[in-house]
Amino acid sequence: MEEKQIVLDQSKFEPPATIRQAKIELDKSERAYDQAEKNYSLKQQQSRADMREAVINLEKARRKVTELEKVIGKFRIYAPASGMVIYKKEWDGQKRKVGSTINPWDMSIATLPDLSSMSSKTFVNEIDISKVKVGQQVRIGIDAFPEKKYTGKVLEVANIGEQLPNTDAKVFEVLVNVDQTDSILRPSMTTSNQIITDVFKDVIYLPLEAIHNNDSLSFVYTNSNRKQIIVPGMSNENHIIIEQGLQEGDEVYLSVPEEEEKMKYSGLELIPVIREREKQKKLEEQQKQDRAEERKIMKMNGRKNGTPPFKKD
Repeated sequence: MEEKQIVLDQSKFEPPATIRQAKIELDKSERAYDQAEKNYSLKQQQSRADMREAVINLEKARRKVTELEKVIGKFRIYAPASGMVIYKKEWDGQKRKVGSTINPWDMSIATLPDLSSMSSKTFVNEIDISKVKVGQQVRIGIDAFPEKKYTGKVLEVANIGEQLPNTDAKVFEVLVNVDQTDSILRPSMTTSNQIITDVFKDVIYLPLEAIHNNDSLSFVYTNSNRKQIIVPGMSNENHIIIEQGLQEGDEVYLSVPEEEEKMKYSGLELIPVIREREKQKKLEEQQKQDRAEERKIMKMNGRKNGTPPFKKD
């Protein structure tokens, strides 16, 4: 700008056009100088703002380091009581271990199980779940120690079934509370659970191996060389109740005897009773199918009418 001023001063004896040109160049220099000063001021303000932001970020980082140092200083975990330590499981079933991520909403690393109150979890097939009720007595065994026997009660029965891996049948989870305490019991041990759904007293019963069938008739081979027709009742995995056809003390074969084809039937008067039971059973099955069809039709009608389909509780 000073150079442009000197040129203008020296051009006072020059033609007016030259003087005008020198004046224009001086004005340009002055404007450039003013713009440079403004740019410099803006850059200073921007640099000060950047420094303030850097100071804020530095303080945040320092606070974070301080907090992490406090956490590290407190990361020695003490159990609230003596006992067995079990690492907590993640949502996918994996145990927490070195390298696991701990979120602030669930900071538990391990748990202390209460071995004085043990529960056994078992699964019941959908066919038999209707027989299981809360409060029923249970006989419990430990696979690792077959000589140990315990008792318990059904504590909870699941309302919704599930499908176990590598199986097709639906099962329902049943939680059993163990009545006894034993130092030999440990979490995750495999147990066998026999739920007592019914108790019958003063009844005649036989092993299942002694029962034979011919069409819809059930019979046994007696020691008097007869095929005695019977009216069977409730059964479990080992025995079956005999409602009619035998008396206490009667002897029967557990296996098919020789020349069984020569044996004649006895107890033919029980056939009408058996037929009536079959008719009643078919009627109940038909009623069950009819109710299922009605629910299906109501469900389809609900969809056609735009209402939500019925859901099974």
